[in-house]
Amino acid sequence: MILVTGGTGLVGSHLLRTLVKQYPKQTIRAIKRKTSRMDLVQDIADQITWMKADILEIESLREAMIGVSKIYHCAAVIAFDASQFEWMHRVNREGTANVVNLALEEGVQKLIHVSSIAAIGRSERNNQVSETTKWEDSPNNSQYAISKYRAETEVWRAIAEGLNAVIVNPSVIIGEGYWNEGSSQLISKAAKGLAFYPIGGTGFVDVKDVVDAMVKLMESDIQNQRFILNSINTTYREFLTQVAITFHKKPPRYKVNPIIASLSWRLAKPISWISRKPPLITKETAQLMQSQYFYDSSKIQKTIGFQFRPLKDTLNRIAASFPNI
Repeated sequence: MILVTGGTGLVGSHLLRTLVKQYPKQTIRAIKRKTSRMDLVQDIADQITWMKADILEIESLREAMIGVSKIYHCAAVIAFDASQFEWMHRVNREGTANVVNLALEEGVQKLIHVSSIAAIGRSERNNQVSETTKWEDSPNNSQYAISKYRAETEVWRAIAEGLNAVIVNPSVIIGEGYWNEGSSQLISKAAKGLAFYPIGGTGFVDVKDVVDAMVKLMESDIQNQRFILNSINTTYREFLTQVAITFHKKPPRYKVNPIIASLSWRLAKPISWISRKPPLITKETAQLMQSQYFYDSSKIQKTIGFQFRPLKDTLNRIAASFPNI
């Protein structure tokens, strides 16, 4: 039996679609909280065995793991607003500790942990990142990065205690999902036309590539390793330009320099207080958009011969499913 945590999120929902198609005779179990949105899995919901559980609630999680042989741990919180930091750290670190501890207790055969490139760290001296890059405490590391790094330490600790696990570190994941949340916001806003672009750069990867890599790694004999999943390294300007071209919009023309970025997140604060909605830009996101880090994904390409989808193909598929286009 296969268990997926975070099955209603971007990665988890695409993973569930792949699993029910690829393993029609296996029981696919997924956990959901009382408040979980089901929009992304509504059409396949009846093919999944759903368990009401929370990775912060030991007993419900233990019940969900009974009889499970493989676990895909996708559940996590992504937050850049200070009001959510405490909750994010608890879910990402403590929740992961609960998952791996119970996996050891239940004798799970293998676990795939979805981490992030952020968990590898952002050195002040080197903007080229690979699996061998060592974590360094740095002001360039966001609270999200710290929370995912701490989550990874729980997985490595469980590995030392006998758990068979593999960690994947995706770059910025793009794909069909909740259009006004997470990385999908970047696509959504660019699809409607953006005049401004940040000066930084990062890596991007198709959610379908993330899922395909996870399934291949689960079915392989590979264990106790980490793999960066990154299709392309590019600047935000070039990425947003490609999105604009795909959606037949004008590419962004004006640079967001550090001064404008600093003013933007400061102005977003009072607007957020008044509207009672999360700020469109925070101090952390403003800083991240000004930095440039590129990621080496050659390890997974060499290890299992994995090939990433071209960005153009990914954007064309996303555009075809984008609402009100």
